[in-house]
Parts: sequence; structure tokens; C-alpha cells
Amino acid sequence: IHSTHDGKKRVAAYCRVSTDSEEQLNSYEAQKSYYTQKIADSPDWEMAGIYADEGISGTSMKKRTEFKKMITACKRGHIDLIITKSLSRFARNTVDCLDTVRLLKANGIGVYFEKENINTLNSDSELYLTIAAAIAEEDLTRYSNNVAWSIKDRFERGEMILGPRLYGYRKTKDNRLKVHPEEASVVRYIYETYIQGDVSTIKIADELTKRQIPSPNGGEWRNSQVLYILRNEKYYGDMILQKTFKEGGTKYVNKGERVRYYVENSHEPIVSKDVWEKAQEVIAKRANAKLIGAQQKTYPFTGLIVCGCCGSIYTHKVNNSGTISQANFWKCR
Repeated sequence: IHSTHDGKKRVAAYCRVSTDSEEQLNSYEAQKSYYTQKIADSPDWEMAGIYADEGISGTSMKKRTEFKKMITACKRGHIDLIITKSLSRFARNTVDCLDTVRLLKANGIGVYFEKENINTLNSDSELYLTIAAAIAEEDLTRYSNNVAWSIKDRFERGEMILGPRLYGYRKTKDNRLKVHPEEASVVRYIYETYIQGDVSTIKIADELTKRQIPSPNGGEWRNSQVLYILRNEKYYGDMILQKTFKEGGTKYVNKGERVRYYVENSHEPIVSKDVWEKAQEVIAKRANAKLIGAQQKTYPFTGLIVCGCCGSIYTHKVNNSGTISQANFWKCR
């Protein structure tokens, strides 16, 4: 096992919380403090870093930036031992867990799981680890199914399940939406400007940035943020539930795979429904105008030339358009 010049093991800790709730974020800070103190109190250990991924699901190794940094540090010989609270904090996928542990073990690096009391450098750890990891994965599946059922039940009762932030509102302690006066005035400005004049979402975003009004993310405004506000039914006081869903740890847009629920008068509106519907009409009108302008021209042979090899319809193409060397030709798709 690698060690520092004074014989101490270089020990790193990995911790993670899987939600964005305030309680879990406090747990995140508590875990970092706990491991900092634990390593400092051990005379044979030397701190090699606290790696902590915040608000990321443990069902996959993807996007775990700190975890990947820790593995890289291990490969470079900077860490001798990793300590973590449990298998469910380290990895809930059995295959990924075993692959990672074996990779580290091959380089003389151990992982100590406190809850399961497993040190992967011990000779009998592989069997215990395989069993424990499989149980942790099964527990996650059962938990995910229970959460999905709970969310569906709350949707059916018309209860709101809110994300961390909706521009123009703030969440109350009882999980309701309360209008934020300053941001609400910006929302009204966006609607009024968009439906009264021939002003694009890009121009509105530029104007808000010019006025130094912080965007929902705190930086400059983008037209996509303006369009999101214009399309969101929550601004007239209603709410569509289950617009997205999770399956296998991945988030999907609900395009009919799950039931969607519509709740009327769920919270205080910022704009009237008439104003919102007018905005939708303008959005549709401008979108249709773009589509009409983008329609391809038709030519005498459009749709009539068929490729003898693949059966595709030929399309008309132009090279050097608008120049003296312009050339028209037909090409298989």
C-alpha cells in the first residue's frame, strides 16, 4: 500500500446526498465535517481530500464529477484508502460498484464502507461486498417504486410537487407558491411586451439584460428563458402535474407515457388567463409564419424522380446560389 514518507496512509472520503432539499443539504455539510474530523483524529491517517457530490442520483456513475476526480487521484497514486458511509452512498449499481472496487484494489487502494464494515483490501471482502451491493441495489429499486407511487398518489389528489425555483414566485414552508413582487413585475413586462408589439423573445431578453435585471439563473437573459415564461401555465394560476417522469434513474419529458394532471386555481396568478392565451396565439402565429417562409420551393420534377438504387425521392439542390456560376441539380436524399 502506498503511503506518505512518515508512514501515514493518505485517506480520502466520499460523500453524497441525493436530493436538493434543505435537510439533505445540511446532511451534506455534516458529512464533510464528520470525515474531516475523523481523518484528523486518526494518528495513522493523513487527509487526501473530501470528495462530495451534491444533489446527484446515485443510480448511475454518470455526471458524478467529484467521484470521477477521486478515481483519477487514485490512479495517479495520491490516495491509499477511501472511506464512505455506505454502499448506497458510493454506488447503488452492483456492477459499477464491483468494477470500481476491483480497479482500485488492483492498484493497492482500499475502500472502507462504514455501515457494512467492509474493507475491500481484506481477503474475504469480495463475497460480502457482492451480496451487500446487490441488496443495496434492490433497496434502491424498491425505494424508487415507492417514491413513484407516492408522487402519483399526490398528483391524483392535486397536490403540488414543486422544483427548487420558479421565477416570479417563492416557495412557502407549506410548499405553496407565493408571488415575488419584483420578479412578478418582470413577468408581466414580458407578457405585455410580447403580445402588444412585434417584439421577439430575443429582443425582450436583450432589453432585460440591458436593464441589468438578473435572469432566473442570475446572469444574462436568454430568449429560451423568456419563451419558457411565456409558455408556462403556472403564471395564470393553474398547474399541469407530471410533465416529466423518471425511469431507471433517467428523467424524461412526459409525451403520453404517464398520466398528466391539471389543477385549476392552484396558486395566485401573475397574469390573467386571457393574457396567457393571447401569448400562446402570438407564439403559434409567429411559428407558423416561420414555417411558411421556410417551405421549400417546388420545381417541375419535384417528387417525380426516384432513385433506382434505394427508392428515395430526389431533391433539388443549388450550388453557388446567386452567383454567375450558379448550378441547379437533383440529388438522392
